[in-house]
This record gives sequence, structure tokens and C-alpha cells, in this order.
Amino acid sequence: MTTTSLPHLAGNYAPVTRELTRHDLPVTGAIPPELTGWYLRNGPNPCEAESAHWYLGDGMVHGVRLEGGRATAFRNRWVRTSVLTDDAPLYDSSGRRDLTAGVANTHVVRHAGRLLALAEAALPYQLTPDLNTVGVHDFDGKLTTAMTAHPKTCPTTGELHFFGTEVLSSPHLTYHRADAAGNLVVSRGIEDVGPTMMHDFGLTSRHVVFMDLPVAFDLDRIAAGDAVPYKWDEAYGARLGVLRRDDPHGTIRWFTIDPCYVFHVSNAHDVEPGPGETEGRIVLTVVRYPELWRTDSSEAYPSATLWRWTVDLASGTVHEEQLDDQITEFPRIDDRLATLDARFAHTVIAPSHPRHADLPGGLLRYDLRTGAVARHTFGPGRIPSEAAFAPSDDRPGGHGWLMAYVFNAATATSDLVIIDASDLSAPPVATVHLPQRVPYGFHGNWLPDPGR
Repeated sequence: MTTTSLPHLAGNYAPVTRELTRHDLPVTGAIPPELTGWYLRNGPNPCEAESAHWYLGDGMVHGVRLEGGRATAFRNRWVRTSVLTDDAPLYDSSGRRDLTAGVANTHVVRHAGRLLALAEAALPYQLTPDLNTVGVHDFDGKLTTAMTAHPKTCPTTGELHFFGTEVLSSPHLTYHRADAAGNLVVSRGIEDVGPTMMHDFGLTSRHVVFMDLPVAFDLDRIAAGDAVPYKWDEAYGARLGVLRRDDPHGTIRWFTIDPCYVFHVSNAHDVEPGPGETEGRIVLTVVRYPELWRTDSSEAYPSATLWRWTVDLASGTVHEEQLDDQITEFPRIDDRLATLDARFAHTVIAPSHPRHADLPGGLLRYDLRTGAVARHTFGPGRIPSEAAFAPSDDRPGGHGWLMAYVFNAATATSDLVIIDASDLSAPPVATVHLPQRVPYGFHGNWLPDPGR
């Protein structure tokens, strides 16, 4: 592995230098035979083995193919963005933002048959099933803003909800919606929002919830050489914006919350009005930081923990409640319950920033109804990435498996580990031994074959 004084290029943050395809991977344990598809995860892997910040490395998708109880293939590929292939600048000669010039390194999702690699400052890039790059996907020219790396698919309608941000021109925030066939049908600019770093949002069956939080674009940070020029703004305040899904161009209601920062929303859902109530509530489960980047984006992150926000639509207030004091990140649910009252949330104990590389590695399963917390630990020097949920049957919220890449510091190798989500205390049901180390990265998904 690379030795460097830059934390985001050292240890398991260091990039790998080869694209590989390998078949018939060795396995310890037994892969559940019902799992047929690809586990894919995206992350920064700078092609030239250098980048100014962890967030800015070229995107590489790492995938393992499971079929009939076997791990039939491993494949990793760089996303061929214009930044990678042509060293494209962010702004063209006229000063306009080039939305194709992104690193596509944050997430990989599937919607309407398209596999998309995402990073929030640019347009998505479409990939083939074997991870070759098709090119920029702009929804037939209709998408004229960047696209968040955290779009939400409604399991009821099949619609894809997302937003785009722009720091140098107004509106700074635009809400978008694509129908189940992948056609962009709603684009609505949202005024009265500053150039904040909005990474994720909430979606319920009836509402969209935006997080307007006090980490804002700062031109002075560019002059100071900060590669990610955002900074905590004490005066900005913090609030949640609620938009009705059935009135996407209607009024947004704003609800004040305590200043904080949230990268990731676990889930959001509606609560019906009680007896005598005219309006219900919205519940969001989030991983909350008390603040972020008071000086610059190289700061060590403060502790992030799981919180619940309950938005009371009648009173116009938000009840804020910390659910646990364990440092954690990367919350995931059974995605078939997105927008609904999902009982379980799965999170990771792992370094979400290079300066927290010494955290012990593990997974947590939160029962959001009882408050119980189950834990799986991997042992010394074994650190997991985000764990995606893979269902074992067609019942949303039913039994399933957690899948995560796990790095072994003692051997500088990585495995795909499969754990029974209902029994985190048990050993892994299967460990797929990979032919190449998988660097720490961001987000991914279990993508079963169509019809599975």
C-alpha cells in the first residue's frame, strides 16, 4: 500500500492501480443460494494515485457477482468521466460550470434499467452491467443541474426523487423527480436557500424533506487552498424544508432545528394524525454531527451518532432525540421500505474520515421501535465499509443479509462478508476472498438480477 503523509492516500485509503476481472472466487462458509446478482460499491480511487482530498478521487466501482451459491466473478472499473479521460476543468472558457466534469465516485444505483454512478457536484454517468462506462446521463437533456449522490426510489410508485445544488448561481437548490420509466417529469427551483453543502434528504410517502444546514460554500476557502471550500457558518442557522409530493411546485414549510450537520438520512416516514389532530408528523432517522469544518475540510470529524427528528406539522416544531451515543455512520435499511416505517436501521462502526482510521470495525442493527441494538464485530484490524441489505424473500422488512467489503489490516486484503441481518452475534455466513484490496469508499447496493 502507498506510504504518504496525506491521510486520505495512506493505508486502506490508498488507491489500487489495476482493473481486474477474476472468476470463481474462494469462499469460506456458504453463500445463500437465493442471492443472484451483483454487489457493487463506489468510492474514490485516484487514477494518478493522488488527489487533493478524499472526496475528489476518481470514481471506481468494485463488484462481486453471486450466483447459485457461488462467487462467480470480481470486477473493478474506473468510471470514465471527462475528468478522468480528458482532464476536463470544472468550468469552461466562458466561466460556465461543466456538469459532465465530475468524478462519479460516491454512489452507484439502478433505476429504470439504468446503472448510474453518482457524485453530487455533476451529472451521473451510466454504466453497463459489466461496469464499462456508457457516458453522461442527463435524462435526454432535461437535467440541467448536478444530481445528488443520494436519490430516493419510492417503492410504491417507482419514481426517483432527487435534487441538484449550485453554489455560484441561484437557485442554489433544485428538486427533481423522474417517473418509473426514467423520464424527468419535475424540476422545481427552490429559492431562499443558500449555497450550503446538501448531501442527502428525506422522502416519505407524502413529503420531501430538505436539510438546510450551516456548512456553506466559502470563497475565502478557495483562496486559502481548501480543496473542498465549505465551512461551518455559525450565523446561517439550521432548518428542515417540507414539500408535499402531490404539490411539487407548492409552498415549502420551514422548521427550525438546532445547528448540526447530517451527511446521511437513514429513512423518513409519515405518521397519521391522532384523534383530534388535523395534521400528522414526519419522522426522520439521521446520523448527526454537532458541527463540521469550523476551520477547513481537512479537520477531523466530530462524533456522529444516530438521532430521530419528529416534525410536528400542526405545531410547526421539531422534536430532536439522540438514540445512541455510539459513533457510527452509513445508515441503511431494507430499501423496499424507503418512505415507510422501517423498523431496523443498519450502520457501520468504521472510519468515515481518514483521521478516524483507528476506530474498531463493526456493524450495528438498531431496532427503532424497541431501542435494542445488536452488534457484529469483525476483530482487530478488520474494518467494514457500508453494509447494504440484501433481502432473502419478497416480504419487505423480512429476513435478509448484510453485505460489506471488509479490510484486513494484517494482510492488506479485502473480503466481501455476508452476515445474517437478524443475528448479528453469529459469525458471517460467508466470506468471499477478493483478488485485490478494496480501498475505503462510500456507497453501493445489492442489485439482484431482474425478476429475482
